[in-house]
Amino acid sequence: WKGGKPIAESQVAWQPVAPTALAFDTDYQIPKVLDEAAILEIVHAFGRSAQRALAAGFQVLEIHAAHGYLLHEFFSPLSNQRTDGYGGGYSERTLLVRQVVSEVRKHWPERYPLWLRISSTDWTEGGWDLEQSVELARQVKALGVDLIDCSSGGNVATAKIPVGPGFQTGFAARIRKEADVPTGAVGMITSPQQADHIIRTGQADVVLLARELLRNPHWPLLAARELGHPIPVPRQYARAW
Repeated sequence: WKGGKPIAESQVAWQPVAPTALAFDTDYQIPKVLDEAAILEIVHAFGRSAQRALAAGFQVLEIHAAHGYLLHEFFSPLSNQRTDGYGGGYSERTLLVRQVVSEVRKHWPERYPLWLRISSTDWTEGGWDLEQSVELARQVKALGVDLIDCSSGGNVATAKIPVGPGFQTGFAARIRKEADVPTGAVGMITSPQQADHIIRTGQADVVLLARELLRNPHWPLLAARELGHPIPVPRQYARAW
């Protein structure tokens, strides 16, 4: 809402942190490198957040590890150039996200789903890619993740992303098949028929909507009617249906 550009240093109210002191792009702040004590505090903070979500009555929880946010920064070799136990090889780079999943599962009941959103690829040579995403999905499934929400990008300012209808659905299909874990498809899914096709053909287990719901909050009701599966509407809205 500030215009999609870096906020001037005089306007910044907090110090950004990261695995490595690399700015996202020109004019962006150089983040502070997290030491191991700070990393472990973040892990515990995720656990406390899960406790608060449970107390607030939520019944599905999703950990955001995509789009250049902290967990993604750690597992991508383009943003993680550490040489300690949290950087270098694949196992070290993915350690933080695995620790976070394990900590959250300590506080999140088995009866409630735990999802993990990842960027399936950085869309950049030498970066995080689909093969690594498949392996991560296998590992976090064993730690208690019930579904992988398959998005992409967001960690490299210069990435060339072929945005178009269903451009990320193939990630969900491959992770679902090769990691044997339920997946969610997301990105440029706008019509009921498109969403229905993704599910019926086994590309994903759920279709996730964001911008389409901002444009039309009643999209699920309209989609259900269009696909011949009418569902109850709130009584206050019944006259319109």
